[in-house]
Amino acid sequence: MFTVSTLRKAVLLSLSGSAALAACAPAAFAQSAADGAKSDASMQSVTVVGSRRATTSSTDTMVPVDVISLTKVSEQGGQFDLGQSLQYISPSFNSTRQSGADGADLVDSAALRGLGSDQTLVLVNGKRRHTTALVNLFGARNRGNTGTDMNAIPLLAIKDVQVLRDGAAAQYGSDAIAGVIDIGLKKSLGCEAIAGYSQYSVGDGKNYLASAYCGIALGDQGVIGITGEYLDRGRSNRADPGSLRIIGDTKAENQTLYVNGDYKTGASGKLYFTAGAQQRDASSAAFGRGGIGSGDIPKKNAAAMYPNGFAPFINAKIDDHYGTIGHRSQIGEWNADFSQTYGYNKMMYNISNTLNASIANLDLQRGGKGVSPDRFNAGGFSFQQLTSNADFSRFYNGVLHGLNVAFGAEYRSEEYKIAAGEAGSYIDADGVGVGGNAGSQGFPGFQPSDVTKAKRHSTALYLDLEADVTERLKTAAAVRYEKFSDFGSTVTGKLSAGFRATNEILLRGSASTGFRAPSLQQVYFSSTFTDFVSGQATNVVLAPNGGAVATLAGIPKLKEEKSTSLTLGSTWTPSAAVSVTADLYQIKIKDRIVLSGRFDSGNFPGLASQLAALGVDQAQFFVNSIDTKTRGLDLTASHKTNFGANKLTTFLALNLSKTEVTGIHAPAALKGYEDVLLNRRERLFIEQGGPRAKATLGFDYVSGALETELKITHFGSQTLAAFDYDDGSPRPDARYAPKTSADLSFTYAINKNTKLTFGGNNIFNVKPTSQDADGTDNGFKSDSVQFGLNGASYFGRLWVKF
Repeated sequence: MFTVSTLRKAVLLSLSGSAALAACAPAAFAQSAADGAKSDASMQSVTVVGSRRATTSSTDTMVPVDVISLTKVSEQGGQFDLGQSLQYISPSFNSTRQSGADGADLVDSAALRGLGSDQTLVLVNGKRRHTTALVNLFGARNRGNTGTDMNAIPLLAIKDVQVLRDGAAAQYGSDAIAGVIDIGLKKSLGCEAIAGYSQYSVGDGKNYLASAYCGIALGDQGVIGITGEYLDRGRSNRADPGSLRIIGDTKAENQTLYVNGDYKTGASGKLYFTAGAQQRDASSAAFGRGGIGSGDIPKKNAAAMYPNGFAPFINAKIDDHYGTIGHRSQIGEWNADFSQTYGYNKMMYNISNTLNASIANLDLQRGGKGVSPDRFNAGGFSFQQLTSNADFSRFYNGVLHGLNVAFGAEYRSEEYKIAAGEAGSYIDADGVGVGGNAGSQGFPGFQPSDVTKAKRHSTALYLDLEADVTERLKTAAAVRYEKFSDFGSTVTGKLSAGFRATNEILLRGSASTGFRAPSLQQVYFSSTFTDFVSGQATNVVLAPNGGAVATLAGIPKLKEEKSTSLTLGSTWTPSAAVSVTADLYQIKIKDRIVLSGRFDSGNFPGLASQLAALGVDQAQFFVNSIDTKTRGLDLTASHKTNFGANKLTTFLALNLSKTEVTGIHAPAALKGYEDVLLNRRERLFIEQGGPRAKATLGFDYVSGALETELKITHFGSQTLAAFDYDDGSPRPDARYAPKTSADLSFTYAINKNTKLTFGGNNIFNVKPTSQDADGTDNGFKSDSVQFGLNGASYFGRLWVKF
């Protein structure tokens, strides 16, 4: 357990600079201090997320902001994608690779402060980025959520990531309940390239990385930065020998191109642009199906096709596109910014090494061998978002000690589509409940009844004021009105203040209201799929909001989540070498949208006939059904010192977070069924989907051409509910003990333009606590919690600048 005593010792160690090793490069750490802003004497101001005013450092902000430079991470880091890189830098950030979770295996979702991935807003260069088309239905993390695919952006294209750890819906709109992540892209001159390789210590999960960036001057009027990346992630497997399962990292091949730049259009005007595209071919493995002698024939297998059993592969082609074009200029005394942003994400499924057991059984009944096709196009979904912004700001020197006024408008349109698969991927060829199960094993295709084309739009107006009341006191206020075409309007507000008690100490706090609109994916997703409960195949329908099944169950129309947030903290910067921040926070969410528990004929007789007609056993819904309260502490500390010509940087970052369900609101038709609407299993996914404690202690030591990095990451405990035993009796909860991993790397600067890095991640091969495999969500001895289940890995990478 990470005790107060342990924390005290860690803080003292990190500030003393007495350690002999160094880890995570200073520029790579989530600097809550002014390091990033003050390291360049020529830098007059920086733009910090959460403020529409230029500021001199992130320690001057009235709310907590981490400025994470990605330069050293992209050059020397042991992680090859953005999601995993941030996972081992920022304790308030959580992104755990899932395994055995269908589509959720193919996209690594991310979240802040223990909340869901759709309660964190992601920006690129200050502009809203789209979410994925995927709804996470399985896995321990972000269940029932949509989120942003952080790995669609190549590391080498990124200058920095700013993490606003505070509610900001009044400033940025829907989704910014837990905070905001702003990804800033490069547009510097010069070229660089990276080649990297990694694998797990057991020899699988091989990763190949090739990436290059070039910043090219457009005369003397602008610059364009171009980044290309190829990343091939190999499959890993931690299943027991002889098992039909494949459990571990999915196979993924990413091809990515990003462009970012600007061009002067006059004395005060500048045209800016960003465009990016990624194509990902990914493959995850489903549960195994038994062969001859098992109970899976003929329901889930055919003796003529897979006599020894098989594991289907859920493959997907994912296309992600993003673009922004805008123009900044001055109109009189006002700064004006007009922009248009486009985002698109599409995932199409292809299921291989599979069969439709009903087709095989019908073939057998007709005198054939009893076979079906072994590959199916299962359909898929897409999400498109268009966002138009007009923003204006002006700074008044003569009002108080300075007043910044900002206002603007936003129009956003969204479209969500579901496409049906080929008939063989979903039909029940031999009749409902007869012989073989319908659809492709592993992932039944989307049916014609699932086909959807849903649209909505929203309009927003905001006003943002920041004032220096005195030389020591700063205040800010924001209000935002937003109206959605599908559920109505909402007004949110925020107040914040910062008081510099001394030159070294800043006291800060904020209070805000927020909201999150239900995603189109949550409203309209529709699918019938097969899940394994205690090892038994169960056909489940996830019924869309407003559909026949949801209406029969009395599920009302989805509406927005509403939140209230409080933050209180301080920063301490006694010198340019030391920085400490601490922030307490509380986030209350009302009418939170969750994926319900599963209703069946046993716990909700009113659905029995409807489910039987569909040939399914259970039904789930998205519903505004719970209130939650999240409380926590964010702490960061960093220190720099020199030993002659040698340099040592130490840092500590800690997040403690606890989410509790404080109320369950069952629709009228479900009164008395609260324990099904939110059963213990679903409750624990919400309360403990991520570890309640996470801390990073790192050291970076530079001696001549050699740089040594040591980073220790502590993950707190998690408890998840296990599936019941076959006889219906409760199985003990799956309790995952606290675990600590360590990463170590060495970088040798061959010359100022060439660096060679090699090292290991999780070098002591730490893994989550083993559980009863029949009770876990993925059917393995541990779910994908904390830092995953793959164990130690080793890597090397070469960086060249030219």
